[in-house]
Amino acid sequence: MERVKETIVVEGKDDEAAVKKAVQCEIIITRGFGLNEGIFKRIEHAAKTTGIIVFTDPDFAGERIRERIAKRIPNCKHAFLSREDAEYKGNIGIENATPESIIEALAKVRTLKTVSEMIFTKQDLFELELEGYPHSAQLRNKLGKILGIGYCNAKQFLNRLNHYGVSRQEFIDAYEILSLSIKK
Repeated sequence: MERVKETIVVEGKDDEAAVKKAVQCEIIITRGFGLNEGIFKRIEHAAKTTGIIVFTDPDFAGERIRERIAKRIPNCKHAFLSREDAEYKGNIGIENATPESIIEALAKVRTLKTVSEMIFTKQDLFELELEGYPHSAQLRNKLGKILGIGYCNAKQFLNRLNHYGVSRQEFIDAYEILSLSIKK
């Protein structure tokens, strides 16, 4: 089993159990929105010693928790799980993911840039049918999985492309992979 040197921050005990089935690591549980000052202190300490990877559920609550942590610890790393890999019987969460999906998400860790370059525009999304079409959300979800930036709406997808250091070439390569998978 692979060892992850960073401390992984998850929302709950079930998430912790799922991650520990996939990799050896230290984990801090936020208890969802119960993220209090004591937990923040533990996360800040881990960020200084081992580094942290924020790995929250691909839902509204998970994104708010991710934002709160990133605001306090700007250089933290982020791992994203696609909604399809996190869903089981209508429930969305890291706890539903397979060990393989968790390992894949952790292999595509990204760091939020404090100064972003506006490499991608809304026009890019529209031209590639990632925004404004009935199937756009499905395409963004699949492309987000390939790029390791997760599932989100078009505005947030564009934000992640520009803030998580996705290069134009990396985007083109990922879109080609997506196109090939659609043609099969």
